[in-house]
Amino acid sequence: MILKGLKEKSNKNYINSRLKNRVVSQSNSKINSIGVIFNAEEIDNLPDFNFLAKNLYLNKEEIEIIAFKEQVKKEEKTFKPTFTLKHLGWKGVIKDKELQQFLNKEFDLLISYFKNDTTPLKLLTVSSKSKFKVGVLETDERVNDLIIKTEMNDFKTFTSELKKYLNILNKI
Repeated sequence: MILKGLKEKSNKNYINSRLKNRVVSQSNSKINSIGVIFNAEEIDNLPDFNFLAKNLYLNKEEIEIIAFKEQVKKEEKTFKPTFTLKHLGWKGVIKDKELQQFLNKEFDLLISYFKNDTTPLKLLTVSSKSKFKVGVLETDERVNDLIIKTEMNDFKTFTSELKKYLNILNKI
């Protein structure tokens, strides 16, 4: 338990240092690729990402999605790929090659679809090389470039609000 707490503190320090040195993208480029990070423990039904793609005038192949869950039981069916605490190390180190590849992609838009202020999800968001970050997390405004306040199980409203703001910003 003590090591778990120290690891959490180490990752929080890493997050704070990344956020302190964060440069917000000034690019007005159009959205051609989307990455999505969501917390599988916060939603009842999997959001309709095909609906999101269609509303943003993209093909569903242009959206990559990862899920996070604190722990996955052996028999439990989960979204693929789902990452857990064991995939994250100390000081922001990502131990999983597939997760690291996702974070290294320069998506035009990263959607952080989680409301609970959890260190692992914030770590994934700040580690992403995405150009523009949108989320629903309100407790730490430094993490995302745009925050859309909606209920977690109301993905259609989130999508319509996202489309509205991306139109205003000339990103679609």
